[in-house]
This record gives sequence, C-alpha cells and structure tokens, in this order.
Amino acid sequence: MPDLKRIIIVSLGNPGRALDTYHSAGHQVLELLPLQLGRQHPSFDNMRIAKKTTRCSIGQRYSLFQSPTVMNVSGPWVSKAYHEHLAEQKLKPGEVGFVLVHDDMEEELGAVKIREWDRSHRGHNGVKSVKESLRAYPEGSWARVSVGIGRPREDPKARDRNTVSDFVLMTIPPKEREVLETVGPPRLLDCLYELEAKWGR
Repeated sequence: MPDLKRIIIVSLGNPGRALDTYHSAGHQVLELLPLQLGRQHPSFDNMRIAKKTTRCSIGQRYSLFQSPTVMNVSGPWVSKAYHEHLAEQKLKPGEVGFVLVHDDMEEELGAVKIREWDRSHRGHNGVKSVKESLRAYPEGSWARVSVGIGRPREDPKARDRNTVSDFVLMTIPPKEREVLETVGPPRLLDCLYELEAKWGR
C-alpha cells in the first residue's frame, strides 16, 4: 500500500450566482468539511491558485480546493492546480491521493458515494473535462465522490439536454440545501476515511 502524505480534494461547480445551484452541490458540501475535520483544520479562505482566486483550505493532511472555473471546462485549471500544489508541497504523484467531488443526478438528494476514478462520467461534462486533463498523471491514488441532487420533480425521468440543464442550474430551495449541508459533509468525511483505509495511510 502507498504511504500517502497528503489528500487533495477538489470540488466542481460554477462561479458567481451559479454557486447556489444544484450543479455546485460539490462546492456546498466541501465548504463545510473543515467543521467535520475539527479545529486543527483551517476554514476556507481565498487564495491565488493556478492564476485564479480560489476558495481553499489547506491543513496538515488535507488540501481542499473549490474549482473557480466554469464546470464544463474545469479540467485545465484542476490539472494546473494539482501540478502546482505537488511542487509547493515537494510531493510526487505516488505520495498523494486525489478526490474529485461533484454533483450527481442519478442519486437521491444528499446521497454521497465513492465512485471509481475510471467509471463512466455518465454525461457529466465537468468530470469528463477533469479526467481528460489529468491523464498525464497516472501514478497516485484516484477516486471520485458524487453528491446526489436527484432529478426534476415534475419529470424525474426526463433526460433531454434542456430539461437537465434547466434543473442543474436552478437555485437549490432552502429545505433541500439544508439536507445537503446537514448530511453531505459527514458522509463525505466517511468516504475519505474509507478511501484512506483502502489506499493506506
């Protein structure tokens, strides 16, 4: 088992007003993870990462980043941030675990699950972009964690592009956001511990 010295966790979402939408559920859950990690881990702050202002929280073991770019083209920034952070920390890819946190329409609201890195992106363009951009880093330990957002209430079976796009870009209602913020962070932490046990500390 590898001796991992750091875990990098990157969430996907959209910037600006779209931060409160279903598509940014990964950001919303990751933002509250430091509360689960305890006082030894710092809260989020703005830093300059890969030439963009980025919400991040860097502790002794975990490095948390919220991708600041538009979801569908997030891959190049994630790749640059990954490379930059490894250089700053003087680490090799084999010494680092990488976890990508993203929304998932195929799961019920608040369901947080580990996904194998090589599994299908299931039409998620943000995941597709990141995987394509990180092909140059085959070493290390890789995984995804999906955050369930459910489907449109009026037509949960709808899969056409317009319906899907309209739904993921909707502002999350207060009650549903409360579900994400309450159950999401502790479940994400459980996933991280499970991955670390699998990868080896």
